[in-house]
Amino acid sequence: MDGSGTRGGTEITSLEQLRAVIGEPGDRARDKVRASLDEVDRAFIGCSPMHFLATSGGDGPLDVSPKGDPSGAVHVVDDRTLLLPDRPGNRRVDGMTNILVDPRVALLFVVPRRGDTLRVNGRARLLLDPDDAAAFEHRGHRPRIVVEVSVDEVFFHCPKAFMRSHLWDPQAWPDTDLPSVAAIAHRTSPASSLDELERRYAPENYRQLLY
Repeated sequence: MDGSGTRGGTEITSLEQLRAVIGEPGDRARDKVRASLDEVDRAFIGCSPMHFLATSGGDGPLDVSPKGDPSGAVHVVDDRTLLLPDRPGNRRVDGMTNILVDPRVALLFVVPRRGDTLRVNGRARLLLDPDDAAAFEHRGHRPRIVVEVSVDEVFFHCPKAFMRSHLWDPQAWPDTDLPSVAAIAHRTSPASSLDELERRYAPENYRQLLY
């Protein structure tokens, strides 16, 4: 790497260059994309307590947000429609702000101990106080906003990434001495004392802020 920060090597700038190195996908990988949800997809989503929502603000910011709830919190309305409840957060609403600019979204559903993941690409819109909001109530919290996703593409990702990372294998988890959540927050919130942030992010306190 030179003084300008440019790393040496040949930059790939075209699809032809990329395909010359990687090759073409096999039939199974190429043909796995479907346009609607089937019963296996429904079951996978129903077992998933965690998904990631990716959005783009056009020429503005990108966002990938983790979303967690008890399994079954994401509702499958039909084979082309999903409903995602909004839960209390930090009010930045980066993803929803992006949806107002560009409705295209990508979802990745994760199931504990499973290596495969389910990808859903589609278009989203924000619904305020929908008629079925009561169905999303949990621990007294009824979301005012529900994200409706119209499905365009559905496919499974193979387990290779999870197998390589040993994500679900506690014996392979690295020993870390990373700073606490409070210490990380203190880097951008110096007006709050570290002791104050440690109390805020203590698990017994933070659980009260989930809903």
